[in-house]
Amino acid sequence: MIKSKICYILIIALLNISSASEWQKLFDGKTLNGWDERTKSGSFEVIDGTIVGTMILDKGTTFLVYDKDFSDFELEFEINIIDSELNSGVQIRSACKEAKGKQKFGAVYGPQIELATKGDKTRSGFIFGQGWKGWITPKERETNSYMKKATWNKVRCVAIGKNIKTWINGQFVQETIIPNERHATNSKGFIALQCHGIKSGGPYKVAWKNIRIKELVEAKK
Repeated sequence: MIKSKICYILIIALLNISSASEWQKLFDGKTLNGWDERTKSGSFEVIDGTIVGTMILDKGTTFLVYDKDFSDFELEFEINIIDSELNSGVQIRSACKEAKGKQKFGAVYGPQIELATKGDKTRSGFIFGQGWKGWITPKERETNSYMKKATWNKVRCVAIGKNIKTWINGQFVQETIIPNERHATNSKGFIALQCHGIKSGGPYKVAWKNIRIKELVEAKK
């Protein structure tokens, strides 16, 4: 009888602990099924098992959006900024503003994991407010050299509530707390790959592979 009560208590305790789903692959390595370009088009394609984004002169920033919203999660992917002149990033918990005129989609807004290789040190792993015109991670924080040029880099992000933590190539980068007013509008949203607009040179390329996510589910009280 005592053993039964102990087992029951353990089961209840386990049920009250936050749980996680299985890893979900967001890219099948062959097609862009489940992804959609916003707001420009024709910038992303699948080449040799990777998603390749190409930015040409004066085209403007464009995104490849995964067609599902996520709230709390652990995200992993690999990125190769083939041309260091091209700035990139990955949107999390993002959305599109209301479309205007002939637009199919409005502008993308929400937290973005900054990723770049231009220069000796960058703000890679910091959180930028896309469409919010400013950094969420304070710019004064120490920059890093974790991103390697013209090769594959592994990025990890854990987002729980207002807390976002990032790692690059196994190195912990930053813990960022999203302001209340921003979290209120973006507590969940889509994942998106970014090709940042360029004003000179190009075309420049960036590639992604092994994109996967594990949703984190808060326990019910």
